[in-house]
Amino acid sequence: MIGQQSVRFSAGQSLIVCHELPVISRVTDASRERPYVALVFALDMGIVRSLYDEVSEADLAEEKARALNVRDSDAALIDALRRLFELEDRPVEARVMVPLLHREIHFRLLMAPHGGMLRQLLWRDSHASRIGKAIVHIRENYTAPLAMVDLARISGMSQSSFHKHFKSVTETTPLQYQKELRLLEARRQLQEGTGSVSSTAFAVGYESATQFSREYSRKFGVPPREDFGRVAQFG
Repeated sequence: MIGQQSVRFSAGQSLIVCHELPVISRVTDASRERPYVALVFALDMGIVRSLYDEVSEADLAEEKARALNVRDSDAALIDALRRLFELEDRPVEARVMVPLLHREIHFRLLMAPHGGMLRQLLWRDSHASRIGKAIVHIRENYTAPLAMVDLARISGMSQSSFHKHFKSVTETTPLQYQKELRLLEARRQLQEGTGSVSSTAFAVGYESATQFSREYSRKFGVPPREDFGRVAQFG
């Protein structure tokens, strides 16, 4: 879940995440007989940009580009990932083939129907690239008050244009994005038992413990005190 948006990700699908997003995820279908298995493949923007000449002139049908998008994986992508898996116990082959397979997998994702946002990041002055700068700033300063004028300046946009494109990329507003970061970090701290509810609220940027408790309960379905020490208790 991203904010109020839900995304389902099931067997045989690939999920491309092009910007850092505050999300909540859970496994809904798994058992001892059919365990849940997923591969996290870290994208390297250096490799992505090195493929610019190969994909910049491709005639691709564009759908709405999102920071997080999911589609069925095609046979070529699945085959490349399978070959990567098979090299795990072959160190000599892996030294030679892994860099080549990484490049192929990046190419397959760039060419995928849901790779639109990834393709937009190829262009330095694209809206996706500019919003990415604002996202980095928010994440590095999530406890501080947000100033839209500063975020717009960092992105090189007017305030109205920035707000429009931020929501188009992330499916949420800058303020909601910051709130999600604060609540997720607060939940982590509470579950680790690192501080009281009030001290945690202030640590993540809230000025009111009451407002924090209200928004936490709305987000996670339980008051913050019920999450205190939960990792230590059940981990």
